[in-house]
Amino acid sequence: MTYQDFLHTAGLGLATGLALIVAIGAQNAFVLRQGIRGEHIIPIVAVCALSDAVLIAAGVLGIGALVTAAPTAVVVLRFVGAAFLVTYGAMAAKRALTPQSLSADAAPVPGEPKRGAITLVTTMLALTWLNPHVYLDIALIGSLASAQGASLQWWFGAGAMAASVLWFCSLGFGARFLRGFFARPLSWRILDGTIAVTMVALGLGLILGR
Repeated sequence: MTYQDFLHTAGLGLATGLALIVAIGAQNAFVLRQGIRGEHIIPIVAVCALSDAVLIAAGVLGIGALVTAAPTAVVVLRFVGAAFLVTYGAMAAKRALTPQSLSADAAPVPGEPKRGAITLVTTMLALTWLNPHVYLDIALIGSLASAQGASLQWWFGAGAMAASVLWFCSLGFGARFLRGFFARPLSWRILDGTIAVTMVALGLGLILGR
């Protein structure tokens, strides 16, 4: 094996990780909203990155194969996750109907109570671990990693983990550049309305098995 082989495999893992994670979904929508609010970004980003690292490591270790071999567990998780997504979507829809804006000093949204780090981290964990699609990603990453061979599979996994860190840091800390735009109540209504539609659509998709 050469140094180029290691870099190539890590780069492949990075590209695969970004392809799987850069999409409109419950987890990304939540991180984006909290990033705009400037509320407990560090623990939220840390939870996302660490959760993905654990899941990717599980995939490389071959645990993803066990998940796909237990269809009943996946079905149960699918309905639990669907219920959570629909509930969160309803909450976002309620916020979309309430005028709100972001003050110039990046304080929390007026009229909306500031939530503690524990509450936000718990919500983030639920959005991550109750999503059955993430376990399908584990199986995919595991199969792609194993295809690299025993000497390179962890380089592939490291690349995928780096993609997670890169994406969530960019999303969480980069969202602050949108604060000026979200100083207007209409902007928040559009964001929360989009989140509501996304969450409910994902939840219904899980219920319908799509």
